[in-house]
Amino acid sequence: MTLKPGDGDKILRDNFAPWVLDLGLVVEEIGDRRATLRLPWSERLAREGGGLSGQALMAAADTATVIAVSGSRGGFVPMTTVQQSTSFQRPIVAKDVLVAVHITKLGRTLAFADVTMTGDGDSEPAAKASTVYAILG
Repeated sequence: MTLKPGDGDKILRDNFAPWVLDLGLVVEEIGDRRATLRLPWSERLAREGGGLSGQALMAAADTATVIAVSGSRGGFVPMTTVQQSTSFQRPIVAKDVLVAVHITKLGRTLAFADVTMTGDGDSEPAAKASTVYAILG
């Protein structure tokens, strides 16, 4: 089954903790081995100096990976983070973030993904992450 962005938004609403939903993530694109979510700019997520916090970016990358795996499998199944490594390259100030996930390997019990986080309208990424998920269902 091919999922649409609205299906991804429903996966968010139905399966994530309230504090994750408070990030305001919106599924922009979902497909086989990929997904793109938008993390809206919020002063509440900014650190001193005005840059978006690394914690918010890491939570967005983690959440977006679940959506990408769900899109690749045709729907949500229980899964959990095994590993996430994030490199921050430049600050994001006063703009939304596009969180693009590419699943590099999707197995029966593990999924591996690369995540690129780019400020809306920017040409260079602000952060990159590598994630590994255990698929439980």
